[in-house]
Amino acid sequence: MSFQRIAIIGVGLIGSSLARAVRAHAPTTDVRLYDASPDVRVRAAALDIGAVAATAEDAVRDADLVILATPVGAMAAATAGFATALAPGAVLTDVGSTKRAVVDALGKLTPEHAFFIAGHPIAGTEQSGPEAGFASLFEKRWTILTPQEDSRPGYADALARLSAFWTMLGARVEIMDPDRHDLVLAITSHVPHLIAFNIVATAEDLETVTESEIVKYSAGGFRDFTRLAASDPVMWRDVFLANKDAVLEILGRFTEDLAALQRAIRWGDGDTLHEIFTRARRVRREVIEAGQDSAAPNWGRDQSAEAGGEDKG
Repeated sequence: MSFQRIAIIGVGLIGSSLARAVRAHAPTTDVRLYDASPDVRVRAAALDIGAVAATAEDAVRDADLVILATPVGAMAAATAGFATALAPGAVLTDVGSTKRAVVDALGKLTPEHAFFIAGHPIAGTEQSGPEAGFASLFEKRWTILTPQEDSRPGYADALARLSAFWTMLGARVEIMDPDRHDLVLAITSHVPHLIAFNIVATAEDLETVTESEIVKYSAGGFRDFTRLAASDPVMWRDVFLANKDAVLEILGRFTEDLAALQRAIRWGDGDTLHEIFTRARRVRREVIEAGQDSAAPNWGRDQSAEAGGEDKG
């Protein structure tokens, strides 16, 4: 592999999964870890998935690839803290779920002797912390890279090396404009999570139905919402604040479509309901045909349980 020393800043689910994946696919690579939380550093050291540094500067020094795996809202401050320690020719990337805000902030903070290429592996679970990571998290999942317009010698090579790195981990790599990324992810990830947070909070606030009844009689649809709502609150708070324009745009469209459904129900318009539900069902089939989910009964839960756990990527 072209990267011999990798620094991972932030050792949560994604950061610890990266460390494990590098160990699995490139065992001779020097992996260094840093997290702002002393408790997380202790826990990461106990997992033996990389050498834990005392400071971010120590972690990135002499590294040829630095991966920011902190919440989006913490990336600028973290980068400002270690930027001067980046080695000449080092590639700096991130794993954040929003890209325009990250590109604008980190592009300015990256020194001239290093290359910044924003990235987003579309993989994860509702779990968090260093113990939650696993080496196969990125296999057959998309990683989107949103490079800057940079004509410097070496930038194209840095992009090729970073793309090859993700491919080595089993990911499928796509190059995309950061604004396009943010709009696409607003509809495929961000707004669905926002709806999940909201519907679970609404259920908890209901006065006519007790919380024990909600838990006892939760059907599959509600349980799936609770899985999304169990995701890291800090990470998702930062995502919505960083990608507010795209999220608000999609929310506006969603609100209009929801109002149309509401009218159809009120007026007993079964034809409209059937047409909308049929279109939505077709998208589900396309997701399965694209290999993005399982067609197994019970959404593959029974098979994954037999294999040792549910895939929640």
